[in-house]
Formats: sequence, C-alpha cells, structure tokens
Amino acid sequence: MLLTHSYTPEHSPPQRRWTQLVRTFRAAGWEIDVITPVAHAPHGRRTMSRRLAGRPFRSDRGLSGENILRVPFLWHRTTRSGRLVNHLFSAAMSIPAAALAPRPDVVIVTVPSLPILGAGFVVSRMLRRPLVVDMRDAWPDIARDARIVRGNAKSLAERAIIAVQDRADLVVTVTYGFAHTLRERGLKNVATVTNGIDMASIRPMSPPAARQDRLEVLYLGNHGESQRLDVPIRAAALVGAKMRLTLVGHGVERNGLMALARKLKAPVEFHAPVHGPQIMDYYERADSCIVTLRDDWKSFDTTIPSKTYEVLSVGRHVTGIVKGEARSILEEAEAGHVVPADARALADLWTTLAENRELLRIGEKGKIWVQNNADIQSLGRTYIDLLAEVAGQPRR
Repeated sequence: MLLTHSYTPEHSPPQRRWTQLVRTFRAAGWEIDVITPVAHAPHGRRTMSRRLAGRPFRSDRGLSGENILRVPFLWHRTTRSGRLVNHLFSAAMSIPAAALAPRPDVVIVTVPSLPILGAGFVVSRMLRRPLVVDMRDAWPDIARDARIVRGNAKSLAERAIIAVQDRADLVVTVTYGFAHTLRERGLKNVATVTNGIDMASIRPMSPPAARQDRLEVLYLGNHGESQRLDVPIRAAALVGAKMRLTLVGHGVERNGLMALARKLKAPVEFHAPVHGPQIMDYYERADSCIVTLRDDWKSFDTTIPSKTYEVLSVGRHVTGIVKGEARSILEEAEAGHVVPADARALADLWTTLAENRELLRIGEKGKIWVQNNADIQSLGRTYIDLLAEVAGQPRR
C-alpha cells in the first residue's frame, strides 16, 4: 500500500518516481493499492474530468494495473498555508480510505508532504503492518532551512518527523548523502534508492548547431523558493541579446519572477507546464539546460533536483547551479559546467558558451552516466528486494 499526496494523472516529482516504480512492481507480479487525493494539482482545484481525476472513495485501475483509491481534497490557493491545510485534510481522509483497501504486506508513505507521513504511521499501526518511509527530501533539515515552522512548533515538527523515521521499519532516501546524515543521527534502518529515468522514453536528438545567432538556455520545473530562479534571470539580463532564457513550469514565485524579468528587460520567455512529447520539443531547441538549487540552505548539500537525471539523459549541456551531491553527479558525468549562484559568474559562463559553441557538444556522456547509475528498472528491482526483506522480517 502506497500513501502519496500526488499521483497520476498529475505531473509532479512523487508522481514521476512512483509511476515508474509501480510499473516495475507490477511487472514482478505485485499487487499495489495507491491511496491518494482526487487529482487537483497544480492549481488547487480539479481541472480534469471526473474520469481522469477520480472521485472520492472510489477505486480506479492505473496504467500498470494498480488499484488507485482516491480521497477528497480542499479547494485552496497555491500558497504554502493553502497547501498545508489541504494536505492535512487529505492525509486525515487517507486513514479511513486505507481501512477500505485490502490489508497489505507493507505500507509505504512518500514524503515531503508531512501530514501524509503522520497518516502513513497511523495506517501501519492500525493495520499492524511494516512501515517504509520514502524520504524524497532532506526532512526535517529542509524545514529548518526554509523556516517553514518556527519557535515551539519548529521543535515539535522536527521531533515528530524524527520519531516516525526512527519507528519506521525502513527509511529509503533518494540520495546517499542524506542516508549518511540519518545514520549519523543513529538510524540503522536506512537504504538508498535514487530517482531514475526510463531511457526508452527518451527520443534521440541531434547535437546543438555549430553556429547560431543566440544561445538557447532552458529551465523546466518548479518556480519556487528552492530554485532561486532570480539568479538566471539577472544573468540573462547581463548577457543580453546573445541569449534567450526559457522558463517552463509553475510555482509560488512565478509572478514575481515575471515582474523581475520585465523590470530588467531580460531576454526571458515564460511558458506554462508541459508534459509528454512536448517536453522533448523544448529540449530539442535548447543548447543548455539549467539544474538549480539555492546554495544557502545546508540541507541542499544532500539534495538532488528531480530533473537532474532527465536533463542528463537527453544529452544536452547542463548549466549546474548546485552544490554537494548534485554537483558531484554533474562533475562525474562530465556533461556541462557548474557555477556558483552568482549572476555575474553565470553570465560569464553563458557568454563563453555563446562564443564557443563547441563546448555545448558533450556527446553521450550524460546518457552513459544515467544508464550506469539511474536506470529505473534496475532501481525498481532494488526497491523490490528491500520491501521483500521488510515484509519477511519480524515486526520491531
């Protein structure tokens, strides 16, 4: 049984990770029950038909044959507080929904939605089944850096997260660095299954043109606090007509970023989120793709942007504005350049790339790294082995 705050037909990091993993689980003959809200992201309301989005406390079959049981959500604004209240409500509704589903061998809950973490713990105890916590972000460290909670509430939230991690039968991280952090805190029940890519879904593309009037730089993903996209916008303004920066996606910072680009008269285009084949169309016209996380949050030393593996797999040059484990991956893959989160340093790199386009031709290096380190089928089989071990061992 998987509890998650976002699943197909939504498009989000947990949806991408778990749609891929569930496909591997089903191919191995596993039965999967997914407990998740009626599809409503990213606008906080249902924008799809009932057939696609699902109905509360109704079951549907997923693309891989998994059973999807939907729970209600609250219409909300796309603000931090609006999302929190909605997550609290849906997490609470997940508990009775889990009671309606067949009793599983293992309960998995995927974080960063903190309310669903609590719901997963309750469900595992209610059903008397092992709990696996899938930590896709470095909680509670990231809550401290982002100042999501403060004062007494801060210490309470941190203690609650750590308590669930400690009582889980297995904690799965997506980075080796955060697994090391958890082990240093005394956790023994930790393993790592990174995010990955199905290389069969990546279509071949021609290398960037040897000559072109301007440098095409692309960012695909969330426009939030974590990404500090004001830095690329300021850098684009410094470079000027030699380049075009294309930002595709949505997020709480998007309106402010659009205002900044207008103020600086930066060569920036904003586009709504895209999915499926349209994503590859954007990669096709790009010379370099941005992977970015702000550098003033210590928790991001052990965080890897979810788009990293996809960008590497398409074979485009990577502009990395990252540190820690994410920086190490890009440097090991030899698929681009890593610069600090400084507009002038970034502008200098893009000016160099515009004037020396041979630097954009990285060949197959990124693809080869993904094939060797982030193939989703191999990662799925590793996860299966971990779950089988958890299901077969005595309860703690």
